[in-house]
This record gives sequence, C-alpha cells and structure tokens, in this order.
Amino acid sequence: MTMIDLLLAFSALSFLFFGVGCLTSPRLQLEFVRYGLAQYRILTGWLQCLGAVGIAAGFFWTPLQLLSTAGLAVLMLLGVGVRIKIRDSVLQTLPAFGYCVLNTFLFFELLKQL
Repeated sequence: MTMIDLLLAFSALSFLFFGVGCLTSPRLQLEFVRYGLAQYRILTGWLQCLGAVGIAAGFFWTPLQLLSTAGLAVLMLLGVGVRIKIRDSVLQTLPAFGYCVLNTFLFFELLKQL
C-alpha cells in the first residue's frame, strides 16, 4: 500500500465518521445551528458519507476517487469559509482547512495517475 493509498483510506474513514456524526450527533446539530446552517446538516452528512464511499469504491475505479476527493475538498473549502464568516478561531478552523488541503492534494495526485 502506497502513502497515497493510506491517505485516501484515512480521508475515507474520517469522512465516514464525521458524516455519520453529522447525521446522528446532538452536539453536531447544535454546531450547525451555531453556523447558521441547520437546514444543511443532513445534506452535509450525506455528502460526507457519499464522498467516503466514493473514495473507498475508487480503489477499484480511480475516476470515482478523483470525483470524491474533489467534492470533499470543495465541501471543506466551504466549511473554512463558514468558519471565517462566523469568526471562529484559527484552531477551530484548522481541521476543515487541513481536510481541504489533504483532499486537494489527493485530487492532484490522482489526476497524475490518469
């Protein structure tokens, strides 16, 4: 398994965990209220789960991984924007930024393989 494969697996597991949490966690329900985006919590959770499944299935069909990493990078970029808009601290914004960078990096690495 390559380092890229490990990073892809890490991203997939992370987004599956956070996506399920987004769908089920009362704490995350409150966070989405704080963000002013309560109406998008369920959609966000499903998009995270879908991205995770897409990365996993993409081990068998790379274009699906490419699409999934791009989608998750955009989702996290929007998350960074929300954190900036509501004036969260750098520390609170860092996870979304990190996952945005990770999935952008993975997208470009996968693009090289096509």
